[in-house]
Amino acid sequence: MADYKDTLNLPDTPFPMRGDLAKREPGMVQAWQEKKLYQKMRAAAQGRPKFILHDGPPYANGDIHIGHAVNKILKDIIVKSKALAGFDAPYVPGWDCHGLPIEHQVEKIHGKNLPPAKFRELCRAYAAEQVERQKKDFVRLGVLGDWEHPYLTMNFQTEADIIRALGKIHQNGYLYRGAKPVNWCIDCGSALAEAEVEYEDKTSPAIDVAFEFKNVAGNAYNALDKFDFVSTQAKNEVLGKSVSIVIWTTTPWTLPANEAVALHPDLTYALVKCSQGDKQQYLVLAEPMVVSSMARYGIVSFEVVATCLGSKLELLKVQHPFYENRKVEIILGGHVTTEAGTGAVHTAPAHGLDDYLVGQKYGLPVDNPVNGDGKFKEGTPLVGGLNVWKANDVVIAELEKNGRLLNAEKIRHSYPHCWRHKTPIIFRATPQWFIGMDRPSPGLRPPSPASGRGAGGEGLRDLAMSAVDATQFFPSWGRARLEAMIRNRPDWCVSRQRNWGVPMPFFVHKDSGELHPRTPELLEKIAQRVEQAGIEAWFALDAQELLGAEAGHYRKMSDTLDVWFDSGTTHASVLARREELQKPADLYLEGSDQHRGWFQSSLLTGCAMDGRAPYDALLTHGFVVDGSGHKMSKSKGNVIAPQKVMDTLGADILRLWVAATDYSGELTISDEILKRVVESYRRIRNTLRFLLANLADFDVHKDALPLEQWLEIDRYALALTRRLQEEITTQHYQRYEFHLAVQALQTFCSEELGGFYLDILKDRLYTAGKDSAARRSAQSALYHIAHSVVRLMAPMLSFTAEEAWQHLTGSAGFADDSVFLHTWHKLPVQADENELISRWGKLRSFRADVLKQLEEQRALGKIGSSLAAEVEIYASGDSHRLLRALGDDLRFVLIVSRAVLHEVAVPTEEKVMVLPSAHAKCERCWHYRADVGSDAQHPALCGRCVSNLYGAGEPRRHA
Repeated sequence: MADYKDTLNLPDTPFPMRGDLAKREPGMVQAWQEKKLYQKMRAAAQGRPKFILHDGPPYANGDIHIGHAVNKILKDIIVKSKALAGFDAPYVPGWDCHGLPIEHQVEKIHGKNLPPAKFRELCRAYAAEQVERQKKDFVRLGVLGDWEHPYLTMNFQTEADIIRALGKIHQNGYLYRGAKPVNWCIDCGSALAEAEVEYEDKTSPAIDVAFEFKNVAGNAYNALDKFDFVSTQAKNEVLGKSVSIVIWTTTPWTLPANEAVALHPDLTYALVKCSQGDKQQYLVLAEPMVVSSMARYGIVSFEVVATCLGSKLELLKVQHPFYENRKVEIILGGHVTTEAGTGAVHTAPAHGLDDYLVGQKYGLPVDNPVNGDGKFKEGTPLVGGLNVWKANDVVIAELEKNGRLLNAEKIRHSYPHCWRHKTPIIFRATPQWFIGMDRPSPGLRPPSPASGRGAGGEGLRDLAMSAVDATQFFPSWGRARLEAMIRNRPDWCVSRQRNWGVPMPFFVHKDSGELHPRTPELLEKIAQRVEQAGIEAWFALDAQELLGAEAGHYRKMSDTLDVWFDSGTTHASVLARREELQKPADLYLEGSDQHRGWFQSSLLTGCAMDGRAPYDALLTHGFVVDGSGHKMSKSKGNVIAPQKVMDTLGADILRLWVAATDYSGELTISDEILKRVVESYRRIRNTLRFLLANLADFDVHKDALPLEQWLEIDRYALALTRRLQEEITTQHYQRYEFHLAVQALQTFCSEELGGFYLDILKDRLYTAGKDSAARRSAQSALYHIAHSVVRLMAPMLSFTAEEAWQHLTGSAGFADDSVFLHTWHKLPVQADENELISRWGKLRSFRADVLKQLEEQRALGKIGSSLAAEVEIYASGDSHRLLRALGDDLRFVLIVSRAVLHEVAVPTEEKVMVLPSAHAKCERCWHYRADVGSDAQHPALCGRCVSNLYGAGEPRRHA
């Protein structure tokens, strides 16, 4: 029997079924670098409208983790999709290089007590090493960018521009020096930014303390006059008795700094007569808190004998609970609540922001008795020399000893911790530099009226709120989150007491504490020196070089800037500085924690310098958790390292996982999830392989047919491709909804192509004449489908798309061409596209019903493959006309060997009958046909195969 295999147009491609991504991808990375692909992309994009995604700099310390990978992949998807959409979309990666974590690492390696200049030199070298390590992994992820010229906050030019940004904010009137409580890490020995604080549970002592009312005569008479008593007798009983107002606190160690007791002016306070055996005492608490407080004290017998508004008790004196020579005032504040405690708040302006603010209204001293190491200053009564946490026990013991302690217990509550050391922080007043949130700016020029950003002279908070209002958010919930943080945030403490950081290069008068009157001029001179020699130019500077004879009257500051100021001003030091970039950026993209961090620091510095945000839109992604929703932790053993995924499965699997996951919430990853991603990848890759294999002998310049000569099903497939491309490019990529793009692409590959079009197409591709119009029509469609699909997937599956592109365009071996040097594919236009989609949608619905019946017959063992069957179709009206229009092509759509159509009068008579074919099977096309053997020279072939091989070829119109 003759073997007709060689007569078939079987698919052929060197594009392998197995991706072997882990082995193949590094070669592509090397090829991209050698042919300078990013630079070629820049050249190809010259003259296009710009799209600027500004890279939020990761910190240069330690290997990248899965969160870094998510962040960089999302950015890369956006930049590549914008480039394919016809934008000039440069990507300049950056790193944050100053700050305490690097200092700690250098101390671990080289020890402490190094000369400051040597220490900074080692910090710079360490940061450079970390940048190179992280860069290698980012590049391996397939992220294209200007890796040869990234921005580093420790670049001399950038350090100089950070100083210039500080100068502009100072000139605009937002910078001031003051002693106020700041987040202070004992382990860091420095103030912390808001973004450097995280909240964790902590067990603390919660105590109720009695502050006894005292007037000049040493009794409570003038306090009693403020209360409305239930009776004269009740008032007379109190005379001469001890009356105390009760506070509740979880920080006993702050009581040495107590300067007042705060009440809410509109709360009603109760004077409570308490009886325990023979002992009686009178306590003042907020009326709503009486019952819960008495239960906490174990007092069963009590009664409210008088009440008054908090406002009536203002400025009365109470005795400090253990400093006998200190009497403090009762003050009023809106921050007092009845959520917990007693409704009376112990106030230490040196140890709390609310305390500080209310204290400013009353002129309270900001007395901080705690040193930077967390120990009380020597000579502080009762607690001198003690660590603040140990002082808790000493204070409680003293209160108990003198009868001022009403209750003490341990509670578990949320408490601020240092994000690096994971240790509890304290609030501690120190002289620091602040950017004021509510200071009007006489120096800020009003933005143009068209900008809608508000007028000049506004406070920074107002400007920032207006800027948030003008910003677009992805997802939309980011707006409320950032608004709430801006609305409630305190002034920004920007000074730090560290070595490795951009200096605050101010000269302060030794007597007056005022900045030098020529500060703007001096800052520019210092910035010019820093441009040449880096921050060491300031630290090594002799003041006389700039101040001359005045130098003896001024102190050269040693403070450095908060690292969030470094990265927060990259809109000035990078966006406005780099020629290929521009300000404002179209988009900033970071994790959800950056509403407290980089999004906010950039917003505040942008508004303080320019009166607007340095970005037009913000995109926020969630954190990565394991398959059970738990945070990644080495101790739990649930960490998935991106390096391991790249080395075993390939970066494209990681990229597909990122793209397919809805980043607006938590991103879940596990080995099981990655296995499912691998399966999804294989389906996409197999589709690509089919397309490429069936285009191996197709030259678009010679073999493509005009659209009007295509078979109808090919035009339908083109219409589906156009709909897919428009959906992904104008909706999903435009809205940054990549998981929907992945879903659309997967559905298209599995259902539109694999489950329908390609399934039907195989017969025509394989059995029709090699150069026949029927086959070239199919290949013309596949050419456009392949070009569209490869480009659509390129931002997400970059390595696979590039590999497919090389085979598709005949430039295998990674020649100068690349999918990333092109834009979205231009698909031929069809006037009847909607009509095609509608008509073939109905045909597919009918086909699905027939396939279901074929499957039922196969399950019963009555047929083998669908080609072993024939169908008798009884249809009426529109259904009959729809099917009749296909003629003999109907059998190819249904993938059966024979389809006979009968017309019936009414829909109730419609049916499909599936019958096993009684005819012989063609050895070439596997159809069961009556004319198999009709040609004596080819007894194993059906008539159409004989025609396709030796005659004019079979006619096809539709499928």
